Amino acid sequence: MREVIRTNNLVLISWIRTLLSDSGIETVIFDVHMSVLEGSAGAIQQRLMVQDEFYDQACENLIEFKEEGLLN
Repeated sequence: MREVIRTNNLVLISWIRTLLSDSGIETVIFDVHMSVLEGSAGAIQQRLMVQDEFYDQACENLIEFKEEGLLN
């Protein structure tokens, strides 16, 4: 698995997961429980992961989403 994005922004992670899912790319979030345990300090970010074979497509999709104004 490869990391697509690392952030504490739960809305951003959810939005990107939905966009990638609509494109047929399954995602997994790593470090969900660690970021909850550490509280609100923001020291441990969640990582959005995809299978290796979908990494390039996921990155291309994120670029397209940004160009279309779906992501900041």
